Amino acid sequence: MDDRRELGRFLRSRRARTSPERAGLHVSPRRRVQGLRREEVAQLAGISVEYYVRLEQGRATRPSGQVLEALARALELDETERAHLHDLTRYTTAAPRSARPGRARPELVQLLALMERTPALLIDYRMDVLAGNRLAAMLFFDFDAVSARERNLARFAFLDPAARERFVDWGDVARATVGALRLAAGRHPRDEPLATLVGELTLRSEAFRELWSGRDVRERTHGRKRFRHPLVGELTLRYENFDVPGASGQRLVAFSADPAGPDQAALELMAMWRASADSADTST
Repeated sequence: MDDRRELGRFLRSRRARTSPERAGLHVSPRRRVQGLRREEVAQLAGISVEYYVRLEQGRATRPSGQVLEALARALELDETERAHLHDLTRYTTAAPRSARPGRARPELVQLLALMERTPALLIDYRMDVLAGNRLAAMLFFDFDAVSARERNLARFAFLDPAARERFVDWGDVARATVGALRLAAGRHPRDEPLATLVGELTLRSEAFRELWSGRDVRERTHGRKRFRHPLVGELTLRYENFDVPGASGQRLVAFSADPAGPDQAALELMAMWRASADSADTST
């Protein structure tokens, strides 16, 4: 992923999806080109065609902030895509260095355990599950029953057949997962464990390969997710993501339901079942 050409690939992908009509360009009925031409992007951004071609070809890798903002406007990038564009230009010539595996602070692990009726987990930017409580394990998979390498939400989504049954809207989950990993790859271009994860998913999942090639980036901070659980059936939960201060890339994700709705009752049932199962394990 540490590739100087990635900036050009991202620009090409955004150029292909930008509508000439929305950009205010006159379009001939005979036009067959999808998206914008290179010269049109250069015109809209106020730069020379030659320089823009060099950017797409990877021969110009350090454009100024002014040029990047002009390109972001020309290509109608949203805030997440704009940030990713800037990330792709922060190339460093320092020697590659693998990031150490993330660790959850004991206080956070204890906090998750105390959230007995709220599914919650702690993940890093690679989507590794660093810690999770019992209800979160019921929603996703048993974190303690798998190896540290397998304790990853992206691997679960694309490599475990159970994920397509567990997530009612699996397609949306898949797109969001790939978008988050693509964003992380731009921010951490020399992260070897992240590159290994992406490589494995690319080799083993056709769905991942197709989505990854689109170069879409996403960052979800809150929303709703629909689960299908064998104990309670379908339930829709709100999720909120909280960045952990002082822990680069770590995020606490908590799920909740409408207090008076059936989904809250389903969570209560899951919590009671979990407590009963734990009690039975302790007594044996």
